[in-house]
Amino acid sequence: MLNFSLNNNNARANTLKKSKMLIASSLLLVLSACGSDNNSADPVIETPATPDEYSYSVTVTNLTYAQPLSPLAVMFHGDSKMWIAGEASSTALEQLAESGDNSQLIADSSVLASGSGEGVVLPGSADTVAITTTDRNAIYFTAATMLVNTNDAFTGLTGIDISTMAIDDVKSWNLNVYDAGTEANSEAMGTIPGPADGGTGFDEARDDVDFVAIHSGVISQDDGLSSSVLTQAHRFDNPAIKLTITRTQ
Repeated sequence: MLNFSLNNNNARANTLKKSKMLIASSLLLVLSACGSDNNSADPVIETPATPDEYSYSVTVTNLTYAQPLSPLAVMFHGDSKMWIAGEASSTALEQLAESGDNSQLIADSSVLASGSGEGVVLPGSADTVAITTTDRNAIYFTAATMLVNTNDAFTGLTGIDISTMAIDDVKSWNLNVYDAGTEANSEAMGTIPGPADGGTGFDEARDDVDFVAIHSGVISQDDGLSSSVLTQAHRFDNPAIKLTITRTQ
């Protein structure tokens, strides 16, 4: 009886020990599972999405007295300028400066996004061009327009970095007039495409200094150039235009 009792007690002790071990193991599994749940619940930090579209509006205001402006050409492009003072005009710029035709300029191979005004901008009035692009490299801004009662005068700016503009940011400039240097400023009948003459526009032959410079201004028949079809009203002071760009999206 004594041996049986001792054996029975030992068996109970072993069973109790095994039960404690099973409970401990179960607790470890539960704690491990809880730890896994916590890890899966950690917040995920996401990088803000880059916008799919970049939208801008560009407004030109004509500040002259009697110089209509050709339709505004607006371009976004990579790191380059579409003209440089002291250097020859491209054929595309010559075409805009002599005839007001901006089609070649906005089709230039460096242009990533472009737009054109719908028509002539009369003195004292304004026009706005809207552009949207998805190209992240389109971070440089160029705009240009011709003073059409001249031989080859144009105004605008080129190669302006707009990469830091946020939505609703506005940049504005008052701009002087350039001479494309491709056509002599004769002011003669038949050489000016605007309403003062209705003459010839673009001519690929170049008979001037062949480099871009600040324009010296119109002389006119009233100031002694007897062969000129222009009057004193067609003279212009700088600045000739106000240009504003606003990022809208």
